[in-house]
This record gives sequence, structure tokens and C-alpha cells, in this order.
Amino acid sequence: MEQKIIQALRDLRAKNPLVHNITNFVVMNNTANALLAIGASPMMVHGHKEVETGVEVASSLVINVGTLDDYWAESMLKAAKRANSLQKPWILDPVGAGLSTFRNEVLRQLISYRPTVIRGNASEIMALHQFSKTGGKGVDSTNTSDQALEAAKALNAATGSIVCISGEVDYIVGDHQIIAADNGHSLMTKVTGLGCSSTAVIGGFIGLNSDPYLEAVSGVALFSLAGELAFEQAKGPGSLQVELYDALFNLNETTILKHIRVREHA
Repeated sequence: MEQKIIQALRDLRAKNPLVHNITNFVVMNNTANALLAIGASPMMVHGHKEVETGVEVASSLVINVGTLDDYWAESMLKAAKRANSLQKPWILDPVGAGLSTFRNEVLRQLISYRPTVIRGNASEIMALHQFSKTGGKGVDSTNTSDQALEAAKALNAATGSIVCISGEVDYIVGDHQIIAADNGHSLMTKVTGLGCSSTAVIGGFIGLNSDPYLEAVSGVALFSLAGELAFEQAKGPGSLQVELYDALFNLNETTILKHIRVREHA
């Protein structure tokens, strides 16, 4: 698996996929910088009159419902529908799933356009599966990734989407396989939007449009690894964010083979 992840990173940097992001106000700059650092190209297009064209020219689509409103919801639905019609890979980040009837209804409609990947924290994945609050607390998680595994399996079975759960252990749930990624650091939870940046990086990898499951594993594992490496240089949350971009940029075969921890989950 490690060599396949290394090759996926090589392919990403060689192909420089264009990633169309419809994301939240809090993280636009963060996610754009993360994509640039790993080797992809970000595009932030959300206007109703050009969002479908953005999907057409991009390699992949990222939809993040963090700061949802009526205008952005329509943009997201237009983009997801177009991605689905073109069979273009896209990823859904269900930030705050379970928060409100409005948010849940938008998420229901988005899921009907069959995202390639769904990535969220444990509470979001559980709420997305059940459309109940399940103890959810905004964009923070009150559940562990282990507790969300059964919900992720059911969500995968119901939607066909690869489901990524972030947490102390990250899980990538596919049709017949679950990979656990053990990198990362707890300080990453003290920087807003790092989950959203992980989603964007996964969006970059699925833009390769070759092996969606491997691409999802690569995005999850490499972002968490970069966070762990960044912690070694950081003095706190502020410097962690800066160090993270450098860690993404400097990922290479030697570093990956030495530090990455991915395994099959029984």
C-alpha cells in the first residue's frame, strides 16, 4: 500500500489536477494553499452562472457545506448534478450534519448525486447516516472514529460512496475493504478547517480519476502524516498551520516510507 500511495503522489504532482471547490468562508484560503502545497491546483467558483462550467473544466469537485445558505446550496446542487452527469469524481464534506432540517435536506439532495467520496468526523458520518443529531456539536466530534465505523459501512452500502472518517484513527471504508491510517496529531484539532483541508486534498487525489479508493486512502493518509510531521516543528496551533503546508510540499518517498502508518482493518 505504501508504494501505491507514493505513486499516487507522483501522479498528482505530474498531472496537477484542477480541483473545483465550493467550500465554506472559513477555510477557502487554507484549502487553496493545501492543494497548492501537495501539488494540485485550486479553483473557487460558486456563482450560479458559471458553477457548471467550473465542473466541466475541473478534474474533480469538492463540496463542503460548512457555511451553508440558500445561494450556496443551489450552487452546490447545480455542481453536484453536473458532476454526476459527467461521471466526474467529487467529494462531499457534510460539515455539521444533523444540525438542522435545512442542512439535512440539502445533504439528502447532494447524496442523490452519488459523491465518489464522503469525508467527515465521526459525529458527522453518524448523523449523515441517521439524519439525527447523534450528540453532534457543530463541526466538532463528540464520537470516536471507531464508534462511527458501522454507520460508515451502512452509508457506503446505501450510497456506493467511499466513506472517510477522521479521528484519532482515520478510516477509509470501501465496498470490500477498510484501511486505517494512524498518523496525525491531536494539536490538529486546535486549528480550524484542517478537516476541510483534508477533504480538499482528497479531492485533488480523486482528480486522478484512476482508482478512487486508493486515491482516497492516499489523500487521508498523506494529509494526516503531514500534520504529524508539522507538529514536530510547531510551537502551537498557529505555527502548526504554516508547518503543515511545508510538510505537504516536502513529502517524498523516503519520508513516507519512514513515517506513514496504514493498515488493513479487520
